[in-house]
Amino acid sequence: MDWSPILHTITSDNGKEFANHQSVAETLKIAYFFANPYCSWERGANENLNGLVRQYFPKKYNFDLITKEEVLRITNKLNNRPRKRFGYKSPNEIFEQKFKQCA
Repeated sequence: MDWSPILHTITSDNGKEFANHQSVAETLKIAYFFANPYCSWERGANENLNGLVRQYFPKKYNFDLITKEEVLRITNKLNNRPRKRFGYKSPNEIFEQKFKQCA
């Protein structure tokens, strides 16, 4: 599937977990960028989501204690939480809308 009508770019930090970025960009047919070190504003949506996650797991929380079920529950809550930036629609609603346009 061509994701380019939905996804335009990906911007990540420079961690080794993104070593396969070229394959991701080719598979999705989108541009892939790296944020500059210590420039969190270049990844604004990611930083916002980190803040939402921190509502459930504060700093210094031991992530080894989090169960798979908790991750799924919180993922579901966050993906169905209305966002001002989406006109008070949830990320799932926006994705469904965009996906229908693509299909």
